[in-house]
Amino acid sequence: MNPINSKKQSAKVIVSEVIMVVAVIITVIILALLVSGYWLNSDFKVERNGMLQISSLPTGANVEIDGESSSWLERTNSSKILKSGEHHIILTKDGYDSWAKTINISEGLLYRLHYPRLFLNNRTASSVLDTTKYSSATISSAHNSALLMNDTTKWAYLNLDTDNPEPRTLDVSKLFASITTDEETGSTHFTGDIIKADWDVDASHILFSVKNGDSIEWVLLDVNNVDKSVNLTKEFGTSFSRIEILDNNSNNLLAVRNHNLHKIDIPGRLISAILVKDIEDFDHFNNEIVFSALKTIDDSEETDSESSSDVAEPPILEQPSEDDSSLAKQYVVGLFKLGDAKPRILTDTTIPAEVTISKFYDSKYITIVEDKHISVHQKDDFDEKVSHYDLTFSPDAAKVGHDGEFIILNKNYQLATLDMEANLVREWAIEGPYGWLDNDMLYTISDGNLIVYDYDGLNRRVIAEQVSNDFPVAIVGDKWLYYFKDGKLMREWLVPR
Repeated sequence: MNPINSKKQSAKVIVSEVIMVVAVIITVIILALLVSGYWLNSDFKVERNGMLQISSLPTGANVEIDGESSSWLERTNSSKILKSGEHHIILTKDGYDSWAKTINISEGLLYRLHYPRLFLNNRTASSVLDTTKYSSATISSAHNSALLMNDTTKWAYLNLDTDNPEPRTLDVSKLFASITTDEETGSTHFTGDIIKADWDVDASHILFSVKNGDSIEWVLLDVNNVDKSVNLTKEFGTSFSRIEILDNNSNNLLAVRNHNLHKIDIPGRLISAILVKDIEDFDHFNNEIVFSALKTIDDSEETDSESSSDVAEPPILEQPSEDDSSLAKQYVVGLFKLGDAKPRILTDTTIPAEVTISKFYDSKYITIVEDKHISVHQKDDFDEKVSHYDLTFSPDAAKVGHDGEFIILNKNYQLATLDMEANLVREWAIEGPYGWLDNDMLYTISDGNLIVYDYDGLNRRVIAEQVSNDFPVAIVGDKWLYYFKDGKLMREWLVPR
């Protein structure tokens, strides 16, 4: 081969490889910039944008952004790069109502809209069950099961997520203390006043708090096997002021007695040593418990390693004497992980705080409510406050929403929604007592009208009329709407049949 041609060929190969490497590097840089939100606008200027990811129920809704249909995002269940700032989104679909919201896109960040629900127009309702002999009901947090109750001891369990729900009788005559027997007929009657009924995630147990005369009894009902149910008040011979389900299937509970927090092991019928003393409020995520409690003398004091209990008790509490009113009580917010020797104190508060712990994306957050002030912290870096807000009212309850995306704070019918996705708080009011229609929507019943809202109070719609306000409502399997009307359990299809 001619040496000159050989050198030319080698030079061509080297130049080609260099060009390929440079092209790959440039492509990677461009992709990295696009992922970070940088984009070339219509004036050929580089600007940093954000991304909208939107889905809907049902899928395939038409998307209108800022008054225009987008060729890039014609249907839901897709994504679009948007200029940072406010954008008004409208979803429509033939045969359905519409949905709208104004959002704020941040530079370089993803904004998810995964919860919009459009309701089918001209739905028809059919009767599923005659419920005239029942006076109340409760629906599972998974929105797939229901328990119908009355003043007898024969209650009915329903699997709602089936084409033909059939009631199964549950005999609770041996479960509650608030049961009386008619001496003449021998019939039994439930005389208690149900304060609350909480289902576990598996919809296998219901935790009842029942007022019986001047006392409160706690009962864990096993809906699959009533004989395995537990009257917690009888079993442990004590009065509990609060009990919460700790895991998915109610094997473990968290309970407060004498202002101290304990864990209850249901299979072993055991109650732990004190986890936290003088507790005011608590919330949990898996095996981590965030709490508000009376301040101890020395929060840094080491736990006695020779303690005989599996979980050591915290230090003695600092309490002012009854005749020394000049000493104001001090409180702390802390974190306790089951299995640890002692709590981790996070911060001091001047009043007992409402606390929540939640997970959003891959991070865990602790929210503290002191009077009208809300502060949000990352659990693992608590000292760096994520955000803080001031409300116009003082909430007395807090609930973490679906996937930790939002937190609902309320006092009666005043609500404030902390939107973790949008990083903002919206205050609003609801017409009356409310419940959860699905994981992201609330409902109330006013003058027989079934009114629904997104979790932030937007997209208020009346979706049914003449609905009984003594019974709950639920969407099941994203295809049925259940409610009670004129002594019957009614069902509407939310999808075309």
